[in-house]
Amino acid sequence: MLPSKYRARLLGNPINTCSLQLTVQASTVGDRLSQKQQVDCRLNKELLPSHNKILNVDGDKNFLCKPGDHVIFSEIPSTPGIPVVYRTPEERAEHSDRLNLDRRNLTVCPILEGEQQLRLLNFQHNLITQIQHLSNLRRLIFLDLYNNRIEEISGLSSLKSLRVLMLGKNRIKNISNLESLTDLDVLDLHANQICRMEHINHLTELRVLNLAGNFIVHVENMSGLDSLTELNLRRNRIESVRDADTLPHLQRFFLSFNNISRFEDIACLSDSLSLSEVTLDGNPIAQESWYKHTILRHMLQLRQLDMKKITEEERRMASVIARKEDDKKREIHKQAILKEKRRLAISNASRQWEIQQTVAAIKEAQQEQMKPIGTANNISIQKPCHISEHEHGLWPNESRSPDGILTCTVQGLSIADSHLAELEGDTLHLYGFGALESLDRNWGVQTAGTVTTISFMFIDFDEIVTVLPRLRIKFPNILHLKFQDTNLHKLQQFNALALGRRLDQLTVSSQGNPVVNFTLWKYYVLFRLNHFCLQKINNMEVTPMDIVMGERLFGILARVAASHLPQPRLLSLLGEIKKKQLHFILEGKGKKSGVTLEEVKDNIKLGGETVGRAILNYSNKDITSEQFKETKTFCQVYVQELVKDAALIDVKNESLQKLWPQIFIELVRDCVIQMSNKNSHMKLCLKNIMDQK
Repeated sequence: MLPSKYRARLLGNPINTCSLQLTVQASTVGDRLSQKQQVDCRLNKELLPSHNKILNVDGDKNFLCKPGDHVIFSEIPSTPGIPVVYRTPEERAEHSDRLNLDRRNLTVCPILEGEQQLRLLNFQHNLITQIQHLSNLRRLIFLDLYNNRIEEISGLSSLKSLRVLMLGKNRIKNISNLESLTDLDVLDLHANQICRMEHINHLTELRVLNLAGNFIVHVENMSGLDSLTELNLRRNRIESVRDADTLPHLQRFFLSFNNISRFEDIACLSDSLSLSEVTLDGNPIAQESWYKHTILRHMLQLRQLDMKKITEEERRMASVIARKEDDKKREIHKQAILKEKRRLAISNASRQWEIQQTVAAIKEAQQEQMKPIGTANNISIQKPCHISEHEHGLWPNESRSPDGILTCTVQGLSIADSHLAELEGDTLHLYGFGALESLDRNWGVQTAGTVTTISFMFIDFDEIVTVLPRLRIKFPNILHLKFQDTNLHKLQQFNALALGRRLDQLTVSSQGNPVVNFTLWKYYVLFRLNHFCLQKINNMEVTPMDIVMGERLFGILARVAASHLPQPRLLSLLGEIKKKQLHFILEGKGKKSGVTLEEVKDNIKLGGETVGRAILNYSNKDITSEQFKETKTFCQVYVQELVKDAALIDVKNESLQKLWPQIFIELVRDCVIQMSNKNSHMKLCLKNIMDQK
């Protein structure tokens, strides 16, 4: 596409067959030609008659000679097969600076004799395959070779003054051999076979570049074209544009009908300060709903988009949409940051938990090694502790204590980085020991009322026990508790859950909770938390048979515990239970109208914990060593007495089984002897009766 200074104007006097006048002059911006050097090149020709005249030259070549143009084709012996062009002196005197040789069936560039003054040369619509025989045209400014068969750019090194080069619709595959044309203003290479934009960086004076209809995929490395104002790359295969912001004077950029699908592929256009017109229609990006307002948002300097003038209303709408998108992106970015922080916090909490468990295992192993071998009266069964080679490698120095190891390993983790408390729907997730501190913050009544499930992960159960009373107050509607990696390792720990207000479901993951490996743990939970009327344990429905089985297995445990409880403590416990029952009954009566009978029954059940079950409580690690030793001694003595009684009964039973046959024989014998004389036996019996009186 030519700029306005090179475009045709219709005149009253017809020019060739198209009445075309071509005007070539330097631009006012960075003018390299003075006013005297401006050249007006016109191709004037009288209207042709309806017939043509064929001039036969050498019997082999037929060149079309048009009457009235005074152009003669000939050959010279030194260059056979190459035509030589002559013009009459009158024609040369009238049009000394221009020559039109279009549509002459030329296969080579002819030799132009005496045409050193030519400024404009036209070879359109011929069959030329190579540019040659132009070395004597030192003043040539405009060279038009449109629609020929040229495959390579060559033979132009002597044309130092060339300003306009038209090579459209040829067979050129690459741009090269233009090093000498440093003053070139316009380069038209549309409809060729060019795949890459290269070898043109030296054309610092180039203002218009037309590469439409080629096979270019990527546009890059355009630095050096400092004077380029118009770049036409329509109908290529362009997927991305780079370095367009390095063109300081680029004003018009045509990219229609390419393969651009993302704004990121043309983002460099937004950095251009000179760009005023862009066309992107026919690209996949132009079909997107965000296309126009995104372009206007990032390219504020544009005046036209897709050959349409941009209005202030369109700019205002684009600005409004841009603000909304910015807010949305900021929110997405914020959510991404929060998600990453959440992932890191959970990962750190998991890592800290694993380290604590490893240290605890090492402590247990060390204590086990220090214990003497158990005797018959003191047999201890412990689960073996296996330490991997990796764990041995973590602590090569045996003199270091496990506590020191833990401190050294997690010293890089702050409290904020190793725990997380988040509310998701009606579930409160607590990760890491530090998450328990979030329970002390000010929870709104409405927010706290929506929480029905609390999930604990990477928190030792003994730490959870201390906050259970607070959970009952903070979140009165808790129905479901989840435990994963909480070190639940004995049945006694489930006693602590009785401190809650209400519980319908209980989930204890096998991960990090060894107690799940016990066969009877579910029955113990149903027995101890019978007053809660649990409906599900680990997402499995609780059946009446499960409740009966729990009572059969552990009912005796509650009775034994109650029978050995001191009377003052028993009376105190009874008073607390009665008070608790009364509290829940009054609470149920004090509710507003509309309370169902089922809700009142639930309140009564909540206070229905029996004395035997209430005795089975759990004391965490805060218990004193004296109390623990006292309780342990009592349990050991009690169990030993039971074992002794059972052993004695078993010995007596075995002795009876051995003596019973002989005793039975003696009894039968004595009875037979006494019954042999009935009169004597009756007298003896009567005597015994009288003696007893």
